Amino acid sequence: MDATMLNSHQRPFSIKLWPPSQNTRQMLVERMTNNLTTKSFFTQKYGILDKEEAEDNAKIIEDIALATANQHYEKVPDGDGGSAVQLYAKECSRLLLDVLKKGPTNKDNKGVVASDATSSPCKSVFDISKGQRAFIEAEEAEELLRPLKDSGSCFTKICFSNKSFGLGAARVVEPILISIKDQLKEIDLSDFIAGRSEAEALEVMNMFSAALEGSILKSLNLSNNALGEKGVRAFGALLKSQTCLEELYFMNNGISEEAARAVCELLPSTEKLRVLQFHNNMTGDEGALAISEVVRRSPLLEDFRCSSTRIGSEGGVALSDALETCTHMKKLDLRDNMFGVEGGVSLSKALPKHEELREVYLSYLNLEDDGAIAIINVLKDSAPYLEVLEMSGNDITAEAAPAIASCILSKKLLTKLNLSENELKDEGAIQVSKALEGHVQLKEVDLSSNLIRRVGARLLAQTLVQKAEFKLLNINGNFISDEGIDEVKDIFEKSPDMLGPLDENDLEGGDDDDEESGEVKANEDDLDPKLKNLEIKQEE
Repeated sequence: MDATMLNSHQRPFSIKLWPPSQNTRQMLVERMTNNLTTKSFFTQKYGILDKEEAEDNAKIIEDIALATANQHYEKVPDGDGGSAVQLYAKECSRLLLDVLKKGPTNKDNKGVVASDATSSPCKSVFDISKGQRAFIEAEEAEELLRPLKDSGSCFTKICFSNKSFGLGAARVVEPILISIKDQLKEIDLSDFIAGRSEAEALEVMNMFSAALEGSILKSLNLSNNALGEKGVRAFGALLKSQTCLEELYFMNNGISEEAARAVCELLPSTEKLRVLQFHNNMTGDEGALAISEVVRRSPLLEDFRCSSTRIGSEGGVALSDALETCTHMKKLDLRDNMFGVEGGVSLSKALPKHEELREVYLSYLNLEDDGAIAIINVLKDSAPYLEVLEMSGNDITAEAAPAIASCILSKKLLTKLNLSENELKDEGAIQVSKALEGHVQLKEVDLSSNLIRRVGARLLAQTLVQKAEFKLLNINGNFISDEGIDEVKDIFEKSPDMLGPLDENDLEGGDDDDEESGEVKANEDDLDPKLKNLEIKQEE
């Protein structure tokens, strides 16, 4: 056979050694657990760990070693990953030896006393956020961060929140972070520059960013810092180096349109992102376009919060379009924006893709009936696991009540319903009450400030008081008469803690003896015909 023909039929064969399979990782954890729990030279000398402690340490060791080897492989790819495997094994051996030398934390196994029984062999969390807020300078930093300098430390999460770092403290922190960044997985730098001048704060942020550049983080929290665009770019080195982030928090950061664009520009990859939270920023419609691009690049997103960010209809439409790619969404919070009807209708087109939704927070979006009905009709036929539904403050009237009731009827796992600050009136309250009758897991209902009178209030109370898991009914701020309030209190006589306050009802506006604006009087005689004519069906 011709040699060229032979070569043309041959296929290159290679074995990929990195990353290790889940089975390989588990096998290594079991092997290290065995080393920590059986008699050997080191356990004879320092003590044998019990199985639970040994397994916890083995998992932490394997996680740290994997992260270190991953970083090496990304920086120095060698084809099959052989060098990453060697580093992985080396790191496991080194960290295992540290744990063996420290011995058990709280037991004297087989007569052998641990060399340091008061300290944990492998603590994973370093947190200085407790207590009062404080300004940290160099001297305090040296003392506070001493545990991080321990050569045997295994910290994977650090939290510097609630402490304000000056330049002196940052200079102390910088070499420490550089020395341990390869083992870190979670960084919480929320509220860590409070009260500093802009120049000092930016320099501190730059120092922290440079020190942590190249770390392989799963979670990064930069909330409650006055970042703006300058602050976001001060963290550029850190953000640009992150390719494995699963959680990212930018809450109360002054994220403007320009800052939002900087976030989008600096994040190289969000393919693994599961949690993305923006809250109380000034993003606006233009900034929403940049955030939408981040969302679009995050197909695994499960928890998305973009509340109180001044987003209007245009930004709402863009954000809704991007959300169509997030088919794993479980918690969606878009509260306190100005999506309007157009934004609501656009959002309704994305929701059918979110079959795993558990919590939906859509309050104060200016949806009105048309936007609310569009969303409710879609939720009725999707999101079978929905537990929380909030749509307060959306100018929803009784016209939307049949759609709302039909949707509620299909959500048997519902635990919390908030429709407060709308205009559902008695008609809507009655339909919601009937729809909730079979919901055994329901815990909280809020229909406060809905123009509800005596009839609607009483039926809500009668429906909800029977539920074993129920915790709180809020119907304050309505038009319930004194007699109606007394009736509701009587219904909850044996469980008064389940009933919220009723002191803000407008008795004049809801007097059962009055007929205002041509409305039919809602008194006790009206209750039976209302209920007889009410029929809520779940569509097949």
